[in-house]
Amino acid sequence: NYDGFRIFDISKPKAPKTVAQVLCPGSQNDISVSGDLLFLSTDSSRSDSSCNSTTQPATEKSSWEGIKVFDISDKQNPKYVAAVETACGSHTHTLVPERKNVYVYVSSYSPNAAYPDCQPPHDGISVIKVPRKAPEKAAVVGFPVLFPGEGPDGGGNPGGPTNPGVSKTTGCHDITVLPEEDLAAGACMGDGILFSIKNPEKPKVIDRVQDNVNFAFWHSATFNQKANKVVFTDELGGGGAATCTAEIGPNRGADGVYDIVGKGDKRKLVFRSYFKIPRHQGPTEVCVAHNGSLIPVEGKDIMVQAWYQGGVSVWDFTDSASPQEIAYFERGPVDTERLTTAGPWSAYYYNGYIYSNDIAKGFDVLKIDDKRTNPAKRVHLPELNVQTQPDYFD
Repeated sequence: NYDGFRIFDISKPKAPKTVAQVLCPGSQNDISVSGDLLFLSTDSSRSDSSCNSTTQPATEKSSWEGIKVFDISDKQNPKYVAAVETACGSHTHTLVPERKNVYVYVSSYSPNAAYPDCQPPHDGISVIKVPRKAPEKAAVVGFPVLFPGEGPDGGGNPGGPTNPGVSKTTGCHDITVLPEEDLAAGACMGDGILFSIKNPEKPKVIDRVQDNVNFAFWHSATFNQKANKVVFTDELGGGGAATCTAEIGPNRGADGVYDIVGKGDKRKLVFRSYFKIPRHQGPTEVCVAHNGSLIPVEGKDIMVQAWYQGGVSVWDFTDSASPQEIAYFERGPVDTERLTTAGPWSAYYYNGYIYSNDIAKGFDVLKIDDKRTNPAKRVHLPELNVQTQPDYFD
């Protein structure tokens, strides 16, 4: 959360316990873990890189934003070991783990000519290399430009007024990698991209798509297990609007299901369908397609996804042209009188349970019992970062 992070013991999923709570303010504080290393994103301008920092304008050169690294070998006493400043901070990040090093792809956006460390066009990502045995030596090793173009606006989607209602691309919001396939998908504001990570320090874009009719903000991406499909989510309304109403309709603020066709660096993204929860929400319920993950059922493409006050949805996109919801959990409106941000921000499947972060209620553990998803219970992983998708059936 924006104040820091918490560590839970989920060895008994029905009775999770807080093991540690670390105070380290700085939005969004997105987290990933690899072995004994925990990575924390800071996307707000701070006075310095410490956990005692205060807010400070991004117009000041001394301000800091970026990635913090913690040693969590002692779960009850995490140790802050490194900080790496990155251009425009770190809204989210994605790990590409190797035996000796962990590469961190840092996604950030919204540059401004008045910000010394966040200059436009900022059409790329920062790549950080973290030696496992010496994380204090973590450093930026590159800034690959994903949307090359001339001029101050770069080569990404120009957004409005050229494409009204579409975000201008000034970086990426989120990236998901499939290390076993040397493949990554980027949700980059006004663009969706597919790129090769054969050389993790120098990712290479191999295809790029736009949807200037129904997508407002490309938010996140999820591959299927066979790496022949990818789901992109649209964060219509920026996570602060009631976008699951009858008036908005089924195609805006939805997921976009794309097939991946071809081989190697000639692979292409081909649009097949939209998916949106089939239950209309009220005008006071902030509802948006948000963070989710695969449910590992061999031979099927099923994922669980958070929709804020739209709840938690489980849906099947095995037929990419006709995705269907098969289960959901929803609490109902938090407030029927005024527009309220609440509900599940994320919903991730891990070793038989769905773990969800409800903005208003806190940490949820959900159990799904369905013949279509029960085979996933046989899959057990020692570690999971949703943006670093594993080979579940290796």
